[in-house]
Amino acid sequence: MWGILSRTMVKVGMVKPCGLVRPVSATRIAGRYLAHQEGLPSLPVPPLQQTCEHYLAVLEPIVETEKLGHTKELVKEFQKPGGLGERLQKGLERRARKTENWLSDWWVQTAYLDYRLPVVVHSSPGLVLPRMEFRDEQGQMRFAAKMISGVLDFKAMIDNETLPVEYLGGNPLCMNQYYQVLSSCRIPGLKRDSVVNHAKSSRHITVVHNLQFFALDVYNSDGTPLTVDQLYVQLEKIWNSSLQTNEEPIGILTSQHRNTWGKAYINLIKDETNKDSVRAIQKSIFTVCLDAPMPRVSDEMYRSRTAIQMLHGGGSRWNSGNRWFDKTLQFIIGEDGTCGMIYEHAPAEGPPIVALIDHVVEYTRKSEMVQSPMVPLPMPKKLHFNITPEIKKDIEKAKQNMNMMVQDLDVRVIVFDHFGKNIPKAHKMSPDAFIQMGLQLAYYRIHQQCCSTYESASLRMFKLGRTDTIRSASVDSANFVKAFDDPSKKNTEKLALMENAVKAHRSYTDMAIRGQAIDRHLLGLKLQAIEDQVSMPEIFMDTSHAVALHYKISTSQVPSKTDCVMCFGPVVPDGYAVCYNPMGNHINFAVSAFNSCEETSAAHMAQAIEEALVDMKTLLEQAPKAKL
Repeated sequence: MWGILSRTMVKVGMVKPCGLVRPVSATRIAGRYLAHQEGLPSLPVPPLQQTCEHYLAVLEPIVETEKLGHTKELVKEFQKPGGLGERLQKGLERRARKTENWLSDWWVQTAYLDYRLPVVVHSSPGLVLPRMEFRDEQGQMRFAAKMISGVLDFKAMIDNETLPVEYLGGNPLCMNQYYQVLSSCRIPGLKRDSVVNHAKSSRHITVVHNLQFFALDVYNSDGTPLTVDQLYVQLEKIWNSSLQTNEEPIGILTSQHRNTWGKAYINLIKDETNKDSVRAIQKSIFTVCLDAPMPRVSDEMYRSRTAIQMLHGGGSRWNSGNRWFDKTLQFIIGEDGTCGMIYEHAPAEGPPIVALIDHVVEYTRKSEMVQSPMVPLPMPKKLHFNITPEIKKDIEKAKQNMNMMVQDLDVRVIVFDHFGKNIPKAHKMSPDAFIQMGLQLAYYRIHQQCCSTYESASLRMFKLGRTDTIRSASVDSANFVKAFDDPSKKNTEKLALMENAVKAHRSYTDMAIRGQAIDRHLLGLKLQAIEDQVSMPEIFMDTSHAVALHYKISTSQVPSKTDCVMCFGPVVPDGYAVCYNPMGNHINFAVSAFNSCEETSAAHMAQAIEEALVDMKTLLEQAPKAKL
């Protein structure tokens, strides 16, 4: 189940630049990226006793007392001097001395490449952008041309090593993920996937329209990128040569269970034409999906429908075949002004994706000054596929499975407009911690219990750092949510409990971004046991461990300058996913749940979140500040 745990993208304390990202130099600075990376510290291995203590504290609000007593015995045994825990800890410390990052390779394998559920819904996040002004295919292609040009503008900074280094609390961050997202693609395997990166040689993008794939060269022979006008002309050629709508949706194969797709992939690329077409998609810089219109909905439901379009395309009748879900970056533009993207999660977390999106959105707002050279451009190359009866059968199976996933996913996108990060800040509280306590209260009100909650913390202060888990359910959050609706409790007491819960969350966040959280450490100890071929420690076989990893709320804060929101599916069948973007005066939320679970509802959870946050603000305003 690890695959879905890391899709989250907290960028705690990050200040976003205004306007376009500016390169640090007008010309290439060879070696700058490597020099920067060399200066970053290595990810530490936390002390064993510290992790064991924090682990028991984390379990307290989510595990029954009797079970917790048994777990305490197992933890005591695990960490005793000269015991198995110490041996595995020493093994991890040795690994840390020998590698650039003791976790990163293990993490990508365990969390993504070994993960066998479909990437659609279960792993790949979508991103919903504000609705654009256009309502026809000319507007769609004009916007797509600007968007492509904006991505190429960002790519130039990556290629020239002139991308400004990002900082977190004064510390420089690892920039490696920026070098992984363009020209990369996931490749299915029978038991484990892999990722290829063609950054050095890619000169084309893939465009999909009416389920048909095209390779579009985006650079002139002198190496300059095509202008927006040139790109528009090329997109028009693609549009006009793909008007037929009776094509087989070959792209829907990429939405299958990974083992199923792995088998179908071997069969698909036996044919040389198919192999060449697949390779062209894999080697492309990114993909642009020109979508057909989706069913019309009310203004209130528009953002939720767009989230669905970004996450899975709406099903085989709509745009689910107009994708190659293994491609790292897919920009999606509909005829009706809908736009956004979906990204395959193995190469990167959300912040680099959002930084790219912020740049591109800003770029599309610029007026175009560049004169287009009057040279005739070659016709974009259509990528042909020979569909055998066996491939046709695989496509039909993929359609059925996709439509089942579509039926099962319930998504609600809401704009919480009562306040934004301004209110918690005015009360000297972390906006992220305040929102997380709102989620805890909302869940408790619906389900009358606390649950294991995942929020991601960025480990990018360390070389090749990815994420660790901020555990939002704590003893302090449990005390707060249980007291909140208790009429026997005074407001001053409730406020003090809320402040304690917010502080505890902030403190866990700080611990996580410094590489001192428990989850990746415990995973490392478990993987070390497998590598050393020793018997699996009992703490990992314990039911408490299973409860700790059954994240009924999987969350992610994705701050951005653009008024957008990311979205993804729940990580367990009876859970919720909540992604949010706190703006100054409002908060964008995307909430999802599975229809197949009777206990959960995205609409109920979204409403409960709204009510919880409003009630917390009311408490802040009503209660005189407790003297702590």
